[in-house]
Amino acid sequence: MTPNQLSARQAARAIADRKLTAVELIEASLARIDKREPEIQAWEHLDRELVLKEARARDKETPRGPLHGVPVGVKDIIDTADMPTQHGSPIYKGHRPATDAACVALVRRAGGIILGKTVTTEFASSPPARTRNPLNPAHTPGGSSSGSAAAVADFQVPIGFGTQTAGSVIRPAAFCGCVGFKPTYGSYAVSGMKLLAHSLDTLGTITRSVDDALLMWEVLQAGPAVLPEMPARPRIGLCYTPFWGQAEQAAADAFQTAGRKLAAAGFDLDIVELPSWFETLKEHHRVIAEYESARNTAFECAPERFSLHSPTMQQARERGWRLTPAQYLAAREAQARGQQELGEIMTSFAALMMPSAPGEAPKGLQSTGDPVFNRLSSLLHVPAIGLPVSAGPAGLPVGVQFVGARGADLALLGLAARLEDSLA
Repeated sequence: MTPNQLSARQAARAIADRKLTAVELIEASLARIDKREPEIQAWEHLDRELVLKEARARDKETPRGPLHGVPVGVKDIIDTADMPTQHGSPIYKGHRPATDAACVALVRRAGGIILGKTVTTEFASSPPARTRNPLNPAHTPGGSSSGSAAAVADFQVPIGFGTQTAGSVIRPAAFCGCVGFKPTYGSYAVSGMKLLAHSLDTLGTITRSVDDALLMWEVLQAGPAVLPEMPARPRIGLCYTPFWGQAEQAAADAFQTAGRKLAAAGFDLDIVELPSWFETLKEHHRVIAEYESARNTAFECAPERFSLHSPTMQQARERGWRLTPAQYLAAREAQARGQQELGEIMTSFAALMMPSAPGEAPKGLQSTGDPVFNRLSSLLHVPAIGLPVSAGPAGLPVGVQFVGARGADLALLGLAARLEDSLA
């Protein structure tokens, strides 16, 4: 096993035990990037001299924290004081923030090394970026956290930051066969992160294991994770959601396979039907996202800059400006009602299982995939973690996600560690 194939926790332990140096780990990551970047194109900015200087400094220090010497990829809508932050837009070409985002500062505080900035779609929205799926470059890696998902899946870096407004952590992680974790809304500090829709946007992580997602919880909360006790037979709700009709056969097969494996592993399973009106939440999510995005990008929408948006982005912003405050407030009321009703359902379950995406990663780079199965957790502010389960007809990963109760992030992560073993 080469150093870049280690998990983040394995690498940190090896560095702390002087069995591996941070320089060796960074050099292995850079070698992998050199080999794969021309095809995968996961990185927006790399500064080899800078990261090797950081690695040499870490090797001279007593370990600062649980991420000491470990590289992290940062989605390029998250500020870094020593690297450009360009938001996937020509409006911000060469932009250099004055300070680090909170999550970047917390990574450095824990001894981590910012390896570089990963490719994002334009303002973390829908137009596809250039990154390709490392498992089959003819397919999308998903979006908008495309670069982070591809880099983690390809062993270029063990951890990548993603952000989710609709499905931009869970979906690309699923398409690339990784673990995507979106915490409860507001759990991770978002200072220094470019906000698209402030009532929805959530910082998340993409890793190759649940254990590394838990490690990042410790880093971002700046404290140890104390997992709550779990029942011997956790109860999982099989939730087909009101959008099951959009699940492809591969997603349906993965859902059934996961159910069989969990039943065999001793989990209690029950079918859950969400209230029928939840079908309208897709539209309420759209209203909130487009209304807030237009107003959050008022600077970028000024006449002298608006033409620098892609046509897709221009159309989305125009739709957002046409939405009225009354429409927006009605959507926020539906959001609050949905949160309450889902919270009542969650009192009976350790988690709800849903598809992570309609199927495997679509072919081509014309689409990043549909977030139809991700909007509920984003809108209703509940934590979600996506795990790979099986492969689709093109041989690409297909996964399921587990949604927990609002605020029960550690319970969900602890459960996910057991689920991961059962689904392997």
